[in-house]
Amino acid sequence: MKFAKFCQKLSNQAGSSKTFLTAVSLIAVWALTGPYFQYNDTWQLIINTSTTIITFLMVFLIQNTQNRDNDILHLKLDELIRATKEAHNAALSLDKLGSRELQKLREQYSKLGQPNAVDDSEREADSSGASSGPI
Repeated sequence: MKFAKFCQKLSNQAGSSKTFLTAVSLIAVWALTGPYFQYNDTWQLIINTSTTIITFLMVFLIQNTQNRDNDILHLKLDELIRATKEAHNAALSLDKLGSRELQKLREQYSKLGQPNAVDDSEREADSSGASSGPI
């Protein structure tokens, strides 16, 4: 749990305006030192290496934060589905479906979003005596 807190704190810090201004300031200082170092290869290597290392580390930090936020979001949505009586509880296990099955469900929900789709599904439910939900 300590690593997750560390990543969250670091991610919040990295996304702040203070950090952005610091980065811009460091780049400006680097650019201003160009004439002093005669724009040599070492001078260029400093910025290239620095940005590469920072980018490499930030990829993992961002991915960790996104994975955590994604898990939290899914848990919240699962709780809303579970708590809603009209919702299909089968939606709680959508993460176990394959791409084709998810695409079929997406198409079914898209059809529900079309004009007159509610009227059509209500007529089907009345005529068959069962709910015609997508899941």
